[in-house]
Amino acid sequence: MRLKAYFCDMKNTISERIADFLKNYPPFNAMESAQLEQLSLEVVIIHKDTNNIVFSQNESPHAHFYVVNKGAVALSKTGSSQILDICDEGDVFGLRPLLANESYKLETKAYEETILYAIPIKDFKPLALENKRIGNFLIESFASNTGNPYSIKHRGKLYGDSSDSNQYSSDKILDLQPIKYSTNLITCKKGTKIKTIANKMTKHNVSSILVEKDNLPVGIITDKDIRKKVATGLFPITATAKTIMSSPIITYPKGLTLAQAQMAMMKSNISHLVLTEDGTTDTKSVGILSKHDIMLAVGNNPAVLLRAIKRATSAKRLRGIRHGIMNLLQGYLDQNIPLGLVSKIISELNDASTKQVIQIALSKMEEEPPVKFTWLSMGSQGRGEQLLNTDQDNAIIFEDVPKEQLETTRTYFLKLGERIAKMLNTIGFEYCPADMMASNPSWCHSLSEWKDVTAQWIHNPGTDEILLSSIFFDYNVTYGDKSLADELSLSIFDHVNHYPQFFTHLASGALQNPSPSGFFRDFLVEQDGEHKDFFDLKLRALMPIIDAARVLILSHSIKSINNTAERYEKLAELEPNNKELYLACSYASKALLKFRTRQGLLHNDSGRYIKLDKLNKEEKIKLKRTFKTVKEIQSLIEIRFQVKNMLR
Repeated sequence: MRLKAYFCDMKNTISERIADFLKNYPPFNAMESAQLEQLSLEVVIIHKDTNNIVFSQNESPHAHFYVVNKGAVALSKTGSSQILDICDEGDVFGLRPLLANESYKLETKAYEETILYAIPIKDFKPLALENKRIGNFLIESFASNTGNPYSIKHRGKLYGDSSDSNQYSSDKILDLQPIKYSTNLITCKKGTKIKTIANKMTKHNVSSILVEKDNLPVGIITDKDIRKKVATGLFPITATAKTIMSSPIITYPKGLTLAQAQMAMMKSNISHLVLTEDGTTDTKSVGILSKHDIMLAVGNNPAVLLRAIKRATSAKRLRGIRHGIMNLLQGYLDQNIPLGLVSKIISELNDASTKQVIQIALSKMEEEPPVKFTWLSMGSQGRGEQLLNTDQDNAIIFEDVPKEQLETTRTYFLKLGERIAKMLNTIGFEYCPADMMASNPSWCHSLSEWKDVTAQWIHNPGTDEILLSSIFFDYNVTYGDKSLADELSLSIFDHVNHYPQFFTHLASGALQNPSPSGFFRDFLVEQDGEHKDFFDLKLRALMPIIDAARVLILSHSIKSINNTAERYEKLAELEPNNKELYLACSYASKALLKFRTRQGLLHNDSGRYIKLDKLNKEEKIKLKRTFKTVKEIQSLIEIRFQVKNMLR
């Protein structure tokens, strides 16, 4: 009897640990504590060594689905070296075939030593039927045909309806991209003592050391070798490298793609590849590629990056992920992926980063928000055109409150706005030089106040009001109650309809920056200041075409499209007689944004100011081609909105 009680207690302790883990991840975070504890009693713990198969393609579904506790599993087509997805800690997989009563569509194997929690479907299914949030998770899972419905590549028509969508899938890009490897080679000789080797690896913080003879690779020692051969007592620390090194060494040529590296490691069941000039041991080593390097490369996949963003618990962690996003962006540009696709992906990741910052900031507030609120991203982020880490433009709308509670409520949201702005700055988004941020009382209002403010801009449009309108009217709801923004939009368009002269003022603002070229089509450059003799790509080329799109689309009462290229494409539908010009504008907006992004990545800045003598002839020609389009669209809005008449 005592023995039975002992085993029951032990099982309960294990189930408690399982429940503590599962409660942090969907869909288990939607369960009541009692439900989760009961389910955890039925969970089976499974250990898988590297490359062990969990289930095979076309195999009948198991009685369980799986959650990764430690390690990672790779999903791929049988016989393919291409990894379609990697599930790591907290990820659910193998659920859809169970519920749909169909065979597994992919093969799943342990990417590294892995511990899985096997969840019995017979115990889980009743909970899903009675819990709406779990049901929604399953619906999204079915809709996306994936066990990870929150992955960026499964969120609606991310890549649009273009027939090129499949051609440029992230998986294909990932598969073909050259993989980065460490060139920091730490080496030793065959006769070097193991103790010296261990100290050397610790000092340089590396997981492997290359053994050389006559400057050529003859062996490799990894952390695993030291654990298995030395820590277990098989060899003393006074033994030499020759006794524990892996030899003969497996080498590959530099320029290895991700797919080739994955296949090589899986084929030989190794965790490190030595790269030489010609791929043989007869030439000098140029680098070492580890399994960790591959994980980092896979991490530059938008789905993996999105998952990492959602799990980040600090601004510091998000900043590291932002570097991955920039690497992803660079890879897309290097492969000449259409900018429309690139913009959608990067915008999704930017929005996700901002959302996570807001959630982290809210968790650090002493109290819950006193009322509903909406976080608006404005400017380039609001238009889905913020590819680089440019400055912030944001605002807060909060629900109306009684007059005596207004300032107290505002104080709360200003504090929240300040905290969010600081964290956004930490992850790479600079503070707005004009202080157009939710931490500023001028950009943190109740719904009624915002209605009054925007009405003032429309009915009394001075230079400042036009500038504010230009920033504000490109807003996008990033977080919170969308209905507040919708109500504000209705109010704005109601005022505009009653005061159409506002469009003339808005058009006038769009004409403040004349054609980017002067006599003989020379570039107009800055005449003085910090950027003397530089070409201002934003002010002289991008902004005129952005501003024109805004006033034209608003004049058609279209408020659901913010992206500049998409605005022009919609205008081409609405005005067939101007279709050619509008499509040219759409192309020019993407070409200019792409050029700015390339320049920004090249010089590690915003890409705004261009040093013309650094451009080649072809680049200058391509830029000048867009100038004609800028001039034509400015002429159209000048005539349409009778700007000259206003100035008389």
